[in-house]
Amino acid sequence: MPEIDQAALIRFTQELVRIPSVHDPERGLTETPAAELVAETMRSFGWQPVVEEAAPGRPNVVAVLGGQRPGRTLLFEGHTDVVTEGDPQRWTRDPFGAQIIDGKLYGRGSADMKAGVGAMLFAAKALSEHDFPGRITVAALADEEGMMLGVKDFVRRGHAAQVDAAIVCEPEGQELCIAQKGAIRIRVDARGRMAHGAMPQHGRNPIPALLTFLSGCADLQAELQKEHGEHQLLGWNYITPTVFRAGDPEQINVIPGAAWAAVDVRTTPEVDHDQLIARLRAMCPTDVTLTVIDDRPTTETPPDHPLVRALIGAHERLHGRPPVFGGVPGATDGTILWRDAQVPIVTYGPGGKWIAHQVDEYVELEDLTTSAEVYLQTARLFLDSSFS
Repeated sequence: MPEIDQAALIRFTQELVRIPSVHDPERGLTETPAAELVAETMRSFGWQPVVEEAAPGRPNVVAVLGGQRPGRTLLFEGHTDVVTEGDPQRWTRDPFGAQIIDGKLYGRGSADMKAGVGAMLFAAKALSEHDFPGRITVAALADEEGMMLGVKDFVRRGHAAQVDAAIVCEPEGQELCIAQKGAIRIRVDARGRMAHGAMPQHGRNPIPALLTFLSGCADLQAELQKEHGEHQLLGWNYITPTVFRAGDPEQINVIPGAAWAAVDVRTTPEVDHDQLIARLRAMCPTDVTLTVIDDRPTTETPPDHPLVRALIGAHERLHGRPPVFGGVPGATDGTILWRDAQVPIVTYGPGGKWIAHQVDEYVELEDLTTSAEVYLQTARLFLDSSFS
């Protein structure tokens, strides 16, 4: 029976958390050191990882492990980038100290999602040390927290072409997530004409037009929620303004010549994105232009899919009860795997579902090691073609 080296898994995860893999070129920070640690660890396992840049200084690390007889191909997927730690003074622990206190490993990215990366690596290692059917691809990718350049490059290079299904190892609090929300990121620009604040009749203020659009977003959100209700796994549809800028430079006594806002739209599977974008465009007043920055669909994997059933069996074996089905409130790299490569996905991994991006982020060590065991048992079941 394959066994996971739990002590080595914890040490690796600590080491990974200590790397501040925030993408912040002004601070000289990138995912590169984290990717190097992942690649070095894979080589220590006897694997032959490929390191490929999705963008300059933003490497993906991919390893393919071939089994001894025919079977399915399973992808374990995670990302090496983390969001900013923010103000370190707000933390009660060192954001990149990887301290272990009372069974919890603290640090930015501990849950989202360096614990998932560690768990998938050590689960695949344990399986690879014994005879197994099929093939495993292990991918630690860049830029999940941004525009998902890593997974887009992964798909573009053909790595997902032969994958039968994927586990996205994001923190979900032991929920088996078979659905995730769609995401549309929008920028809205309003044009005006500069003038003195004391003489507004000589200018055209872009701010009221932009505010009219944003007010319409609130009304449209209410309409969507009334039309589609609350999704059983994903909750409500949301249209959320997130950025507002006017004036460059900003001066209280100057009417700006332009203003813009960003809007983050999150959808459930019943919402048609093309129709929704058309409704948003129709709301734009004169001199307001809407640009779609990114459009990521919802994903749904049937509850009777072989990977879902394999994960149910593995979770129940380790926990003594079946997992709770859930949905991912945000978007993951799995969105791109689903959209661009038609790979069925499930999202399951160590860490609380709501802890990501928060101060004093942590992962429980028991959750880390148990998730690795679940990955191992899931792979053993799913890779066998006779399991259906």
